[in-house]
Amino acid sequence: MLARGFQSASHPVLAQIVPIRRCNLACSYCNEFDTHSSPVALATMRERIDHLARLGTANIEISGGEPLLHPDLDELIRHIRGTGALAGLITNGYLLSEKRVEGFNDAGLDHLQISIDNVTPDAVSMKSLKVLDAKLRMLAKRAAFGVNINSVLGGGLGNPGDALTIAKRAIDLGFTATVGLIHDGHGRLLPLTPEQRRVYDEIASLTAPFYSVQKQNDFQRNLAFGRANDWQCGAGGRYLYICEDGLVHWCSQQRGHPGIPLAGYTTEDVRRESTSEKSCAPLCTVSCVHRVALLDRLRTQPLATLDEIMPARGGGAVSVRMLRWAFVTGPHHDRFRAVAARLLGSRS
Repeated sequence: MLARGFQSASHPVLAQIVPIRRCNLACSYCNEFDTHSSPVALATMRERIDHLARLGTANIEISGGEPLLHPDLDELIRHIRGTGALAGLITNGYLLSEKRVEGFNDAGLDHLQISIDNVTPDAVSMKSLKVLDAKLRMLAKRAAFGVNINSVLGGGLGNPGDALTIAKRAIDLGFTATVGLIHDGHGRLLPLTPEQRRVYDEIASLTAPFYSVQKQNDFQRNLAFGRANDWQCGAGGRYLYICEDGLVHWCSQQRGHPGIPLAGYTTEDVRRESTSEKSCAPLCTVSCVHRVALLDRLRTQPLATLDEIMPARGGGAVSVRMLRWAFVTGPHHDRFRAVAARLLGSRS
């Protein structure tokens, strides 16, 4: 994914695709579900995945609603992998079972994310550690794919300390852990309270010291303080959100823009939307779009960006100097890039 993302800016790095809008839960802050939609037909989903492949999409994540409600989920994962793209899944985890996990292993799932909102269920969210801990232990034993647990702050959630408990539990089980900021049910973001900011900093300190997106790229930290970000959002281009109706949107929070059917989406659309101005960007909370933008910033301003996101001292600093010499400043950097692209499976 990284190799293909660096080689060309004319294809999507990440697409999130919705095979069903229905969800088995009803979290009060969420505006991405309904209680009645039918699953999109398997043949239709395959056509959409194939078109994403023609656009050169490197990573395709299945989202919702709750994607585990789709009867052909394993086949969708298998079809994504058949295109050469990475396959990801975002789920609330409630419907996970040993049989489902074995199916994902067999289909070739690359990564799975579960967002857990609190330690015990409440009126805001049922996505709790108390309910899901047995599922997490099962994943730790059975999953042949990467698992990330995303704890959250904001959105009307009551106890910020819950996010820290969730992150520590994820790390104890051998998973990666991230912390995100969430909007309320109307898509609005409020600055974090001092206690929420303290918890946010502590969770960030638990993650790997060499590289941590939410700790190093300042997007989330600015939002935590209610500060706007000045950045180029690539949504609709480098990042695509495809709803259950097969329309391309900037993201889950900006449905209707541009609202073009995926079947007719072209490389020209990708290029246009990658650099289009978006009034929602300064206070955007969609972290996956931030990460895609960071990759493009690395592509266009590698030295400045590496200096910003990597530690100044310690082993990480030595590694950064080696990377800079090999891929940017060294006399044979073009050869190193070509070899890395082949090793990482670039099709470009």
